[in-house]
Amino acid sequence: MRLALQEAHGALASGDVPVGAVVLDADGTVIGRGRNERELHQDPTLHAEVVAIRQAAAHTGDWHLTGCTLVVTLEPCVMCAGAIVAARVPVVVFGAWDEKAGAAGSLYDVLRDRRLNHRVEVISGVLEAECGRLLREFFEDPRRRPAGPTAIH
Repeated sequence: MRLALQEAHGALASGDVPVGAVVLDADGTVIGRGRNERELHQDPTLHAEVVAIRQAAAHTGDWHLTGCTLVVTLEPCVMCAGAIVAARVPVVVFGAWDEKAGAAGSLYDVLRDRRLNHRVEVISGVLEAECGRLLREFFEDPRRRPAGPTAIH
């Protein structure tokens, strides 16, 4: 989670919501890193999880990320949960809960939905206070926020 938090801090430089993610292979080696880049590239799909998953798939040469673990500072949203399921990531570890848009147990539970073809083991609340504090500080400081409306993710 500390590596994901480093990525989250890196998002602050571009005015992006500070969410970071890493993908670890079965040996625990980092094969993908990501941070929110929506503001940086004006692309609504560039959430930390998607960036990390793309990098991991490029690293392995395979979109099937079986045997991998995604670690992210904030509970994944519906879009990211869909990408996680599509990539067949078996384990997701996250820090802070997202009561407004979370899709790993708070608002929705896409990752463990038995109607889907893949279910994910979810480990929540890892360094929750630190992950949540970073997000709260970002949203409480108007100089850090991007112009216009934004959701947590």
